[in-house]
Amino acid sequence: MRHAIGRRLTLAVASLLICGAGVVVAATDAQAAGPTATFAKVSDWGTGWEAKYTITNGGTATITEWRVEFDLLNGSVGTYWDALLTSSGSHYVFTNRNWNGTIAPGASVSFGFLGTGSGSPANCRLNGADCGGGSTTPPPGTPGAPTVTGVTASSISLSWGASSGTVAAYRVYEGGTVVQTSTGTSATVSGLAARSTHTYTVAAYNSAGESPKSASVTGTTSGTGPGVPGTPGNLRVTGTTNSSISLAWNTSSGTVTGYRVYEGTSLLASPTSTSATITGLAACSTHTYAVAAYNSAGESPRGSVTGTTAGCPPSPLPKHFLTGYWHNFDNPAVELRLRDVPAEYDLVAVAFAEATGTPGAIRFGVDPGLSAALGGYTDAEFKNDVRTLQARGKKVILSVGGERGTISVGDSAAVANFANSVQNVMLEYGFDGVDIDLENGLNPTFMGQALRTLHARIGSRLIITMAPQTIDMQSPGASYFQLALNIKDILTVVHTQYYNSGSMLGCDQMQAYSQGTINFMTALACIQLENGLRPDQVALGLPAGPGAANGGVVARSTGTPATATTSPARYDRT
Repeated sequence: MRHAIGRRLTLAVASLLICGAGVVVAATDAQAAGPTATFAKVSDWGTGWEAKYTITNGGTATITEWRVEFDLLNGSVGTYWDALLTSSGSHYVFTNRNWNGTIAPGASVSFGFLGTGSGSPANCRLNGADCGGGSTTPPPGTPGAPTVTGVTASSISLSWGASSGTVAAYRVYEGGTVVQTSTGTSATVSGLAARSTHTYTVAAYNSAGESPKSASVTGTTSGTGPGVPGTPGNLRVTGTTNSSISLAWNTSSGTVTGYRVYEGTSLLASPTSTSATITGLAACSTHTYAVAAYNSAGESPRGSVTGTTAGCPPSPLPKHFLTGYWHNFDNPAVELRLRDVPAEYDLVAVAFAEATGTPGAIRFGVDPGLSAALGGYTDAEFKNDVRTLQARGKKVILSVGGERGTISVGDSAAVANFANSVQNVMLEYGFDGVDIDLENGLNPTFMGQALRTLHARIGSRLIITMAPQTIDMQSPGASYFQLALNIKDILTVVHTQYYNSGSMLGCDQMQAYSQGTINFMTALACIQLENGLRPDQVALGLPAGPGAANGGVVARSTGTPATATTSPARYDRT
């Protein structure tokens, strides 16, 4: 969250810079003429890695904007910084921010991101040219519309028209997943269930990147016998204990031999009736179950439902609450003393604590520029205002980081420094908790240790919130998602940024939903629910109006509150 963007009404993304030495892997030719983009893996901690791209203008003309794109086939991108990101499947496109797009001849800029998986970027392009400054071969054209040329009980065969340009091969997608590759203009997707329906698109690719995807085609596998049963309807949670979740569903249509209850790919139960109880679960644990009917012809499509066992500690916040950020700096937003925050806010995050010269340590005090803008505002007045809000029934937490925050928790010493300094500031100012809003990389292991240390000292009354970008919560392998899952038992809520995101894939992985719509918010919140967070831990971060963000504004007609206030952040959790 930049100090210059005070008018926006949602939380900014956070990430924490990973410390440590790494192995540099150059992806470009240092002697190549013209602009280049060089990849370096700065740090690797086994389950993930930190990467950096350096864009160097080796030409004679000034670059006024840049675009770096690549494929990451065996991995994913999570948190990123100093660039904007859009993605489609395994293809990632980074573009400049408004302050680093201009590169004079001989100068360079860089951006970074956190990645997971064993892969490294491939097919890198800088402004349409090879990242090494060489070939300018463009990506292929869009393949012709595919058609279904044959089906069996377990496969669907496709063919399509050849793409224009240079083609290395084709990728067949089902939603955002590559299900087959082919060097020709046909492919067979196998391993499918009998009488199951699938929708595919095709894209061509070469060293320059991937083409736009083709029109889609839908096919259904064949099958014999009485036919696959229908999907079990109205799958629901009918009861919970500290160690069990009971499910029920409506009878499937067709001939049914029995039902199968899955969690992920694991088969948990095979009842012949329309109910089941899953036992042996941890207290306050969230699980997503799928149920399918089956017979001799095969298995039906699955319905799914998410439930949480009993035994969760009581939340320090109301069931429905509104979160806002109070800016501890002077910017175009209306400056407020803390006591003047509108009464509608239940949780007020004070932004920001800042780094010290000690790794992991933070400090806080009223910003001199803000104090001057208010005609004087001291630390003592601020402390009194914290108590005033708390007397009104509000909670006040300290947000750590922001876009310019350089707090780094990358080893055991930094863990101790973070926990000690946050605890000291909380005791001095009376804060109720801490918000993780770092934007320069995040190590989920060490940050998780620091938050657990803090929780052990302060107890269950400690509020812990997080502020990831939408892209950071697309996969449980991303660092922010890992942190949320690692501390789920002590985490209060995740305020995901549902703005400035562009179109993103949701939990169904079938299409990219447009920001600012109910489908966008629902499909992306669903990812968190289906991957382990409880419903009370999933919040929506929304801009208050057109001036609050570059995209993702939610119209009042959707039924989501969008009333602008002078507070710089607004969240509604229902």
